Amino acid sequence: MPRQKMDELDPAKKRTLPAGIYALTSEPHSLGRSNLEVAGEILAAGVPILQYREKSKKVRVMYEECLVLRAMTHQAGALFVINDHIDLALAVGADGVHIGQDDLPLYKVRELVGPNFLIGVSTHSPAQAQAAVKDGADYIGVGPIFATQTKVDVCDPVGLDYLDYVVKNLEIPFVAIGGIKEHNLAEVVKAGAQTVALVTEIVGNSDIPGKIKSLQRIMET
Repeated sequence: MPRQKMDELDPAKKRTLPAGIYALTSEPHSLGRSNLEVAGEILAAGVPILQYREKSKKVRVMYEECLVLRAMTHQAGALFVINDHIDLALAVGADGVHIGQDDLPLYKVRELVGPNFLIGVSTHSPAQAQAAVKDGADYIGVGPIFATQTKVDVCDPVGLDYLDYVVKNLEIPFVAIGGIKEHNLAEVVKAGAQTVALVTEIVGNSDIPGKIKSLQRIMET
């Protein structure tokens, strides 16, 4: 996939969800490595979008990390999305924010971030997907496809049936997420997913570039 040029990351332009691997940070699963170290390897491997997801760090620490990650993603020509923290996303000039069903309502987030900010919404059912589309989400998360232990408050797996519904009934860009590994990635891609989020499969691997290359090969077949 061709990388975006720096002038294509103009903040005045509307973002779109790129196809390919959607990577997320998860320091507790990163084999003792920092988010910055892991992100450097992810971006060097050509991943087009990185989400910063942190649940336990102090805001000042997250801010300082995200300033560096913003610079790194700019340099790599990748999109930078921050999970949940709208204030943090605005403060560091991220490309977007990803919110869940229990966060601020989408319309209020849009009021805060403006029309050109990428907003993703996690959805777990057709009704939630339809609501996100109606409310103006730029993309939705579809999942968890399979069981996952990455999040402690995750709902039950929705399986491939919900993914199939989104593919056949909605035109909004989406990212499949939840329990996706190298051994089941082909199944998710075959079901119609063009953008796929993987967390521990990437950050929990000792050879991140090699793992990403293997995943990219599956997505390109």
